[in-house]
Amino acid sequence: MQETAPAAVRAHFFDGRTSRAWPVQVTVAGAGLVVTHDASQGRGEGDVAPGPVTFPVAGVQWPERSRHGARIAQLPGGASLQAADAAAWDAWAVQHVRRDSLVVHAQQSWRGVLAALAVLVAVLAGFYAWGLPAVARGIVALVPPQVDLALGEKTLRSLDGHLVERSRLPPAEQERIRALFQKAVVRTHGTGGPAWRLEFRRGRPDDPQDKAGTSALGPNAFALPGGTMVLTDELVELVKDDEVLIGVLGHELGHVRQRHGMRQLVQVSVIGAAGSILFGDYGSFLATAPVVLASMGYSRDAEREADGESLRLMKAAGVSPLVMVRFFEMARSSRNGGKDGASRGAADGLGIAFSSHPHDAERIARFRQAARGQEAGDD
Repeated sequence: MQETAPAAVRAHFFDGRTSRAWPVQVTVAGAGLVVTHDASQGRGEGDVAPGPVTFPVAGVQWPERSRHGARIAQLPGGASLQAADAAAWDAWAVQHVRRDSLVVHAQQSWRGVLAALAVLVAVLAGFYAWGLPAVARGIVALVPPQVDLALGEKTLRSLDGHLVERSRLPPAEQERIRALFQKAVVRTHGTGGPAWRLEFRRGRPDDPQDKAGTSALGPNAFALPGGTMVLTDELVELVKDDEVLIGVLGHELGHVRQRHGMRQLVQVSVIGAAGSILFGDYGSFLATAPVVLASMGYSRDAEREADGESLRLMKAAGVSPLVMVRFFEMARSSRNGGKDGASRGAADGLGIAFSSHPHDAERIARFRQAARGQEAGDD
């Protein structure tokens, strides 16, 4: 059986005009909170004890119960009450003023705190997985394409100064690959395809003295906002197959068509904005946006969408999706079989190119299934 709390509770009264603390007894009479000097505790720091003062209960800001900390009730007019005994105050307040809320009850329980933390983590994870991409799509739909173009140009200039250098492929070979891909795009989309531009670069050597020219980028292809796609010499030299290049570039065209680069940057910006609210200095993130864009990977859903574009392009061009299976095999061989510096660079480059792609096994299965469907349709 719960004990009945006394009708009065001891506290210290501050009138809000001086720093003097008066020992008082606090009671509730109807809708009023009555504060009476407690003569048994002395006169405090003042000479003249205050008479009984009544405050409307509805106007009092009551403190929440907690495991630690003082209980201070803010009274109308700037006065306040500080409990002399927190436990006695809590028992008195529950019986005579108000009961604890569900939040207060949960705060007193480790189980409640852990449950709230689990719910918070689940909500944040759900927002990151589904809410954030949806928000990014909505924002990107309002962003003019000129913004993508400007950001893509700035990112390419940043890459030119750090990760890549001028291509060594003959200009005629570059134009041949462009024409080959243009033909595949027209077959897929007619004249209404997404705007694109294909640039060729070679990975900048990590060590200028390295005669092998090993680079961190290695065999790679990536799309930038605004329609610019970059194909490295190392990838062209690795695959030596036009049909594979069509499949790889079709994947990058999928990123261009869906504006994945801008969507990803918006998602990172939302996270950065949330961080700036907590930690400040959001301007530094905007200044480094090109570097962030160049180094981050796409989500797996975005990669699946890009693979879908690659499949459409290969089908229209009469290319079997099995060429992408062959590409994955070459990539795996480059990652696992090479021991020299050049091979390590190739492996690292492919790791960057597919940093957040779905697992190879999943993608290979999809391309194999598409090849079977394409062959069945031809029968």
